[in-house]
Amino acid sequence: MNGAQERKAFVRGSRYRGTAAEIVSVAETRKGPEPGSPPQGGPRDASLKIVIVDESPIRAAILEDGLREAGFVQVERITETRNLLARIYALDPDVILIDLENPSRDELEQMFQVSRIVKRPVAMFVDQSDAASIQASVDAGVSAYIVGNLQKDRIKTILDLCISRFNAFSRLQSELDEAKGALEERKIIDRAKGVLMKAKGLTEEQAYSLLRKTAMNENKKIADIAQSVLTAAELFK
Repeated sequence: MNGAQERKAFVRGSRYRGTAAEIVSVAETRKGPEPGSPPQGGPRDASLKIVIVDESPIRAAILEDGLREAGFVQVERITETRNLLARIYALDPDVILIDLENPSRDELEQMFQVSRIVKRPVAMFVDQSDAASIQASVDAGVSAYIVGNLQKDRIKTILDLCISRFNAFSRLQSELDEAKGALEERKIIDRAKGVLMKAKGLTEEQAYSLLRKTAMNENKKIADIAQSVLTAAELFK
C-alpha cells in the first residue's frame, strides 16, 4: 500500500507478457500516512506526464478532474483513435489512461495492440467485460484493467497501482532476460570449450582457463571470446 489508502485488487490471468491485468475493486480505508510516504492526497510524482485516450468529453473530464485534484498537472487528452500510436509517440507520456466505456472487440484489440508496443504503464477503463477480454488484456501487458463505473476519487489509487504493477513486472522481465542471456552465454562457452578441447587436446578446465585468460588480455567478456572461437571453427570446417 502506498500512503493513506488500503486497496483490494483481484489479479486474473496466468501468463505474463510485460505486465498483469487487474480488475480494481472497492474498499478504500483511511489510515494515517506511512513513514516516509508522501502527504495524504499528494501524488507520487506531480511531474508525471499522463495521456488520456478518450473520445467522450464527459468521461474524459472525470479522469482529468481526478488527476488534477490529486496534483498531477501534465495531463493531455487524445480525442480520437486514428493514428493513435503516432499521437502517443509525439506526446511521449509516462502513463497512458484509456477509457473505452463499452468497447467493441475491434476497439479492444486496437488498444491491446497499443499496450503491447508502447512499453508504458497502461490503465484501461471499461464499463463491462468478460473473461476473454480480461485474458487478452493480460496478454497485451495492460497494467490495470478496471471494470465498473468511472469515479474520479479512485483515479489516483488506480494510477499508483498501475505504475507499481508496471514497475514490478518490468523488473521481473529484466531478471528473466538476464537469466536467459546468462544461460545462452553458458551454452556458447561450453561449445567453445569443446572446440578447444578437440583442437588442442586440452582438458575442460584448461580450455576454460584459456578462454578466461584471453578475455582478460583483450578486456572482453569470456562469452565474446567463446563466440569468436565458434566463428573461427565454422570458417575452418
